[in-house]
Amino acid sequence: MAEDREIQLQKIGEAILTQARSEMCLYMRFLNLSFSSLRYEIRPGTKFLGTDGTLLYYDPEVLTDCFKSNPVFVNRTYLHVVLHCIFRHLLKPHSKNKEIWDLACDIAMEYLIDGMNYRCVRYPASRFRLVFYENLRNKFMIPTAEKIFGLLLELDMTAREREQLEFEFRKDDHSLWPDGDKRTNPDMEALEQKWKDISEKMQTEMETFANEETDNPDTLTEQVRIENRKKYDYGRFLKKFAVIREEPVPDTDSYDTVLYTYGLQLYGNLPLIEPLETREAKKIEEIAIAIDTSLSCSGELVRKFLEQTYSILKETGSYFRKINIHIIQCDERIRSDRKITSQEELREYMDHFELIGNGGTDFRPVFDYVNRLIKQNVFRSLRGLIYFTDGQGVFPKVKPSYDTAFVFLRENYEDAYVPPWAMKLIIEPEDLELV
Repeated sequence: MAEDREIQLQKIGEAILTQARSEMCLYMRFLNLSFSSLRYEIRPGTKFLGTDGTLLYYDPEVLTDCFKSNPVFVNRTYLHVVLHCIFRHLLKPHSKNKEIWDLACDIAMEYLIDGMNYRCVRYPASRFRLVFYENLRNKFMIPTAEKIFGLLLELDMTAREREQLEFEFRKDDHSLWPDGDKRTNPDMEALEQKWKDISEKMQTEMETFANEETDNPDTLTEQVRIENRKKYDYGRFLKKFAVIREEPVPDTDSYDTVLYTYGLQLYGNLPLIEPLETREAKKIEEIAIAIDTSLSCSGELVRKFLEQTYSILKETGSYFRKINIHIIQCDERIRSDRKITSQEELREYMDHFELIGNGGTDFRPVFDYVNRLIKQNVFRSLRGLIYFTDGQGVFPKVKPSYDTAFVFLRENYEDAYVPPWAMKLIIEPEDLELV
């Protein structure tokens, strides 16, 4: 009898979930692949619904009671779980505070669902939610889980405030999320790639049929674009400006150790061949870093940018012992120029860093200034100029003799124009956080 009841509960549960999936796919066909990527499995004790990225777990009794209460609750929670997978929340470890990260993910997903104008998931939002959402919109153009996570950490919430947020937004069971490091766990790596592919296909379908699906929520489209945007490695990008030079380091890999030891055995202290006293290396030697100090840039963001640059440069083998780096602050004119010749000088500069200038943005003065430094032999082999900015300005009409890269800081997913001769890197504030 118990076995028959279990089979009956399983059939009822699968029927409820299948109906919910069919109803939502009728309105949101771009989610069909995402829904079909999670197989159903009974797991008594599950807090309603949960997933590990492969299976959708449910407690049949809880699911049935919820369906009887209001089928929209089932639809919303099912969609909530699938959106976690699309945004790969369950595959992003946040060692700072996992509980706050889980809460931020739930808030971000409920924000998306409450913004959808589909009857299958529509439910009146509480006043608490409406006020909280308004604060999010005032703070961020696109409130992603990462941005909400940072905001919650800044709030330093009391236990009661946190409980209220969890009561309002926590809908699924996060205890089933994978617990591991995808850098060492191949299964995690494969799972992340699976959902990345699904998310990118979903984005393509949403953009292809955008004109037909007039109810398609813009916020969801933008968040998917942000999630699927090309992730930039600033360290690898910075090393594009390295040059090949000889440095005074014995090159033990360029000679035959057999001949070396044979000579010592034959003549006592006279090797037949000795290692070269220099070797070729590709490292950073000279570079100019321009910082836009217009009203659009904040000192904290600039400091994080310099921290990232310092962290990369201090790595062993990233730069030559003697370097020539100029950090130039500018808006519509040059405000300051600090020459850096060592790792210690860069650290000292950051410890006492102050942003100078609050004017408009004009890129041309920096190029004119750097060109003068080249003529004065201040730079002898300048490899490139990196321009950190989050605004738009006037570009030089003529390509400079050195490589140029514009690093744009964007609070939202947005492309930025640069001349054909320049490289560009678009990053968000959280990309500047040091690990």
